[in-house]
Amino acid sequence: MNPANDCPSIKKPLVSQRVGALAPSGIRKFFDLLASMDDVISLGVGEPDYATPWRIRESAIYSLEKGRTMYTSNLGMPELRMELAKHLERTYGLKYDTDTEILITVGVSEALDLVMRAVIDPNDEVVMQTPCYVAYPAAVLLSGGRPVQIATSEKNNFELAPADIEAAVTPRTKAILSGYPSNPTGAVMPREKLASIAGIADKHDLLVISDEIYARLVYGMEHTCFASLPGMQERTILLGGFSKAYAMTGWRIGYAAGPREVIAAMTKIHQYTVMCAPTMAQVAALEALKGGEESVREMVADYNRRRLMFVKGLRDIGFSCFEPKGAFYAFPNIGITGMTSEEFAEKLLQEEKVAVVPGTAFGECGEGYVRCCYATAMPELEEALARIKRFVEKRRR
Repeated sequence: MNPANDCPSIKKPLVSQRVGALAPSGIRKFFDLLASMDDVISLGVGEPDYATPWRIRESAIYSLEKGRTMYTSNLGMPELRMELAKHLERTYGLKYDTDTEILITVGVSEALDLVMRAVIDPNDEVVMQTPCYVAYPAAVLLSGGRPVQIATSEKNNFELAPADIEAAVTPRTKAILSGYPSNPTGAVMPREKLASIAGIADKHDLLVISDEIYARLVYGMEHTCFASLPGMQERTILLGGFSKAYAMTGWRIGYAAGPREVIAAMTKIHQYTVMCAPTMAQVAALEALKGGEESVREMVADYNRRRLMFVKGLRDIGFSCFEPKGAFYAFPNIGITGMTSEEFAEKLLQEEKVAVVPGTAFGECGEGYVRCCYATAMPELEEALARIKRFVEKRRR
C-alpha cells in the first residue's frame, strides 16, 4: 500500500505553512554523509572531544543510585539555581533572584526557543548577525517573527557593527539577538562595541537576547557579559549552559536569566512542554559549578594550543583565516580553490575523508568559507591539515 494514498479524502495540507517553508539545517546533510563513511576525521560536529569530567559524571551516577529520578520544580532544582546565581554574581557582578529570574532548560536550544515564543508576536522583527548559529533565524520564524540578518565580514573581525543595527531598526523591531563568542566564526565582541549596541537597545526600547554558551572559551581577551553593561540587566535575557565549557553536550542542560516577567512567560511554555530539565543532568550541572573549574581551565588551555596550531596550519596551506578569539571553531576562506563552500565540503569529505561544514549553513554571507571545529585531538588535527593541503594543492588557482 502506498502511504501517500492512505488518506485520499484529506485535501488540506498536513504540515503547517510555517514549518513547510523552513529550510532544513545545512549541517545535517553532512552529518548524514559522515555516518555512512569510515576513517573520517570530523571537524564538523561542534562539541568537545573530552568526556565529561569524572567528578561531574560521578555525581549523576550517585544521584541515580540514590533514586533521584523524580521531577524537579519547573524552574529547576533550587540548589542549582542558587549555585548558578552565585556563579553569575562572582563572574559578572550580576544579581538574580533564584525564584523569579533564573530558569533551568533542556540545553540552550530550549532556552532560545522559549524566549522567542515568549516575547515575539506575529511579524515582530529580531535583528541578528550573520554568519550565525543555524537555529537563530529558525527560532524567530517558528515564533511567527521575522529575522533581520546583518552581514558581518572577515575584514571587520566578524563583529556586528552598531551602525548597521541602528540602520536595521524599524517600528516592528522587538529584540536584538547577539551570539558572541560566535559559532561559526569564533569572533568575540569588544566591550566598547557591545556598549554601543546597549545604547541602541536603550534608545529604541529593545530587548537583547544574548547567547553566551561559549563565554568560558575565550583566548587572549576578556569576555563581556551583555547583561553586565550599565542598565542592561533589566532588558537582557542571558542564555548560557554547560555543554561547551564542561564537555556536557549530551546532558542537555542550559539556563536563561533575565527580567522576571520574561522568565515567567518562558516558564509557562516550559511547564507545558518539557516540565523540567532531567534531574540527573541538573545534579551534574550543580557539581560542575561547584567543582569543575580546574577542568574548565585545563580544557581551555588545550583548546588554545589546538587553536594556534590549526589556524597556523590553515594559513600555511594558503587560506586566509580570521584568528578566532573564542569558542572552538576556525572559519577559513577557501577562495583559492575556486569552489563554493558546499562543493569544497562535499569533495573534501568524499576524496580525503575530512568533514567540515560549508559556511552557507550559517547564512548566505558564509559563502566562500567553511567551519572547522578544532575541539579534536591534536594528532587528528595534524592529519586533517595534511589531507586538506593535499586536496587544495590539486585545485589551487
